[in-house]
Amino acid sequence: MRQIFLDTETTGLSADNGDRIIEIGCVEMVNRKLTGNNRHIYVNPGRDSHEEALKVHGITSEFLKDKPKFEEVAADLLAYLQDADLVIHNAPFDLGFLDMELARLGSPKLVTRVASVTDTLVMAKELYPGKRNSLDALCDRLEVDNSGRTLHGALLDAELLADVFINLTRGQNVLQMDDSSANEQTGNHVVALDLSRFTLTVLQASAQEVAAHEDVLKQIDKSSGGKTVWRKLEPVLAVQA
Repeated sequence: MRQIFLDTETTGLSADNGDRIIEIGCVEMVNRKLTGNNRHIYVNPGRDSHEEALKVHGITSEFLKDKPKFEEVAADLLAYLQDADLVIHNAPFDLGFLDMELARLGSPKLVTRVASVTDTLVMAKELYPGKRNSLDALCDRLEVDNSGRTLHGALLDAELLADVFINLTRGQNVLQMDDSSANEQTGNHVVALDLSRFTLTVLQASAQEVAAHEDVLKQIDKSSGGKTVWRKLEPVLAVQA
């Protein structure tokens, strides 16, 4: 699976009102491993950034004046993103700006060129409802080091997003392997193992651990007013035993 973590910086918040992209950062991951095949592009937007936006990213018009226009980098960017699974934090924002830039060139929307788009903001809201789910908040919650993020930067934010995504999806797809691609690259053959010949060791709880567990159950039972399900099931389980 080829995933591209993408972030942009812009002159302001509204692509519909003429704000433009000034920076694009892309980080490539293949089969949950960073490849180093990244893209970092500064773009001359042909206009100044709003004061509030400048405070966020710190990228001045003076710095951008000798950078290429979007139309000069579009072909290379689209080729790089072709058929990838895009991962973006607050995807409608970045896609809105990219689609507006593409529309100026007479090109279709970006979703027609990529395999899929995953919005990590939507993922985070489902996992942590009612909590702050900005990229900084997720870095803090998931123990991703963002100490170098004094200002927003597209490439840095894409790198942080890749780390956040790995932690958000930890435990998912970890055991999934693309057997065909792995075997083609390594020439290895998959060997079926007979798991029946392995004996698993069963560790029994000690008397102290059983007593501590029972004490916790009694406290929960008391707090719930005797409504705990396991107490109702105890007579049934005793009969079955």
